[in-house]
Amino acid sequence: MKRSFPIAVLVCLAWPSAGAVPQSAPAPASVQAPAGKTPSAPVEDESTRKAKEIVAQGIQALGGDAYLNIRDREQQGRSSTLHHGRQEGVSVVFWTFGVFPDKERIELTPERDITELFVGDRGYEITYKGPHPVEPKDLVEYLRQRRYSLDTVLRTWVKDPTVLFLYEGNAIAAQHEAYQVTLINAKDESVTLYFDVNTHLPIKKTFTWRDPVDKEKNLEEEIYDNYRLIPGGVMAPFNVTRYFNGDMSRQRFFFSVTINQGLDQAMFDPNSGYNPNKPVKKK
Repeated sequence: MKRSFPIAVLVCLAWPSAGAVPQSAPAPASVQAPAGKTPSAPVEDESTRKAKEIVAQGIQALGGDAYLNIRDREQQGRSSTLHHGRQEGVSVVFWTFGVFPDKERIELTPERDITELFVGDRGYEITYKGPHPVEPKDLVEYLRQRRYSLDTVLRTWVKDPTVLFLYEGNAIAAQHEAYQVTLINAKDESVTLYFDVNTHLPIKKTFTWRDPVDKEKNLEEEIYDNYRLIPGGVMAPFNVTRYFNGDMSRQRFFFSVTINQGLDQAMFDPNSGYNPNKPVKKK
């Protein structure tokens, strides 16, 4: 089925730019204990210590434990796809429902009659004809966006002891003065985050990936703006803009964001026959 709507209009849970991202970094130096004494723990260098401090401040600004313990999230809004900064077609009304870390349901059109569903490493499109797998290239794109999403980085990457933290100084991001931090995981994947120096909120995320066909490196950026405090004590960006290789590619404007409502698990079963136009059963 040829769709008039872009795949993965929004990465909810699975919820690039300045300079080259370092691909490797030396391991932190350790202190050698004198003979007969217990060796001390490795000492973090100043770059690592500063980077971790900035990331911790960012998580605290988002809500601290309230943010880290989000179980599910519902968002409503409008999305526009752009090409070279110009809108393509009409903007799309959407609803998203997500359960961290790997379940998301995206309902499109005012009638909510086209659904994109992602559970684990599988993706489906659901229409009146029933569910069928999404195109492989669309699934690859969605999984990449989820792997590098702000939520995944702040809730998973930062807990991994093998991830390297690099503080890269001050920068200008989205017209704000920001602290720039890069994280590199054991797979040599890296993501750069920018935190507002005043609010400490994350305002930009960048990462690169190499196209398996033409071998060219692609740069993706995401800008977070219009933060609001939502019930539950969490700060959420209500405007998200994505760039691809320097060109604006998508804008999302949220009307509402709610968390921890207890979503009906039938929403995430492609064969359940779940009807979004009936009242959602809370659990």
